[in-house]
Amino acid sequence: MFDPSSLKYDANGLIPVVAQDHVSGEVLMVAWMNADAVARTLSSGNVTYWSRSRQAFWVKGETSGHLQKLVELRVDCDRDCLLALVDQTGPACHTNRRSCFYTAIRDGAEVEIMQPLQP
Repeated sequence: MFDPSSLKYDANGLIPVVAQDHVSGEVLMVAWMNADAVARTLSSGNVTYWSRSRQAFWVKGETSGHLQKLVELRVDCDRDCLLALVDQTGPACHTNRRSCFYTAIRDGAEVEIMQPLQP
């Protein structure tokens, strides 16, 4: 059985998590989990992060309806980063975009490559 305490957390007890669409492979966002958030995610199937600003658990989409359902959780080779393959409902980004990675650096300039989704 997997034990979340077997992961390597930073000095604040957190581990970075990359959320990726399980079908398209699109990287949606990066957030943080502590051991309890990992355990909650695995037990509920709803991706649960730790909000560093609010110092509280954050179930992705709990208030917006833009849920992330866990398909698979992967651990990297150093055990200090997670990859959450998810089924994303609606936008992943709080700016109403599909992904938080909507700005590219091209020829030294920032270029918006993704517009907000229509309501």
